[in-house]
Amino acid sequence: MEKELGFGQGVKDGVPIGLGYLSVSFTFGIMAIIAGLYWWEAVLISMTCVTSAGQLAGIQVMISPGRYLEMLVSQLTINVRYSFMSISLSQKVTEKFSGIWRWIFGFMITDEIFAVAVSKPVVRRSYFAGLSVMPYIGWTLGTLAGALLGDVLPASVMSALGIAIYAMFVAIVVPEMKKSRPVIFVVILAAGLSCIFTYVPVIKEVPSGIAISICAVVAAMIMAIIKPIRETADEPKKVEITDRM
Repeated sequence: MEKELGFGQGVKDGVPIGLGYLSVSFTFGIMAIIAGLYWWEAVLISMTCVTSAGQLAGIQVMISPGRYLEMLVSQLTINVRYSFMSISLSQKVTEKFSGIWRWIFGFMITDEIFAVAVSKPVVRRSYFAGLSVMPYIGWTLGTLAGALLGDVLPASVMSALGIAIYAMFVAIVVPEMKKSRPVIFVVILAAGLSCIFTYVPVIKEVPSGIAISICAVVAAMIMAIIKPIRETADEPKKVEITDRM
C-alpha cells in the first residue's frame, strides 16, 4: 500500500522549490523596480500571479499603458502550458480534490509544483496545499527582497541568480529520468524540439510560451504512442481513494 501523502509531506517536498523561487523572484523584484514600479506593487504582483515568465513579460507591458491586447496575448501564449499540466494532474487527484478546490489550488500550478505533484501516485488536496506553501512564501519574499535590496548586489551575483531556475528544473527531472527510460527519451525529444524553436529560421519566431507548450505536448504524444503506460488487471482505471483531506 502506498504511503499516504499529507500536508506535512507536501510542505517538506515544497522546500526546495521555495528556495529556488526565492532567488528567481529576487530578480523579478529588481526588474520591477527598474521598470518604475513601487516595491509594494512588485510584491502584490507576485502574490496574485505566480508565474516567472508571465510576470517578467507583464511588467514590460504595464509600463506602457493601454496595451491591453498585447498583455492578453503575451500572457496567454506564455501560460497556456499550465492548462495541459492541470489536465494531466487531474487524473491523479482524489475524489475530494474537486469543485472549488481545483479552482483554488489551480492558482498554484507552476512547472516545478506540477513536476513534483505528478510524480506521486495519488495527489490529495492536503498534500497539494502543503506543496504550495513554501513556493508561495519563497516567491513573495524573494520579490520583496529584490525590490528593496537589489541595488546592493553586484552585476555578477545578479547574473548568477538568473540561472537558478534551470538548476531547479534539473533537480526535479533527473530523479524521474533515473527511474524510467521512457522519461529519458521524453526529455531528450522535448529538448530537441526546443532547440528547433530556438535556432531554426522562421520557426524561432514562435512565441516562447507557445513553443514550450508545443514541445511538451508533442514529446508526450510521441512517447504515449511509442511507449504507452498500460494498466494492469489489478490497477484501477481511476483513482478512487477517499481521504479526510
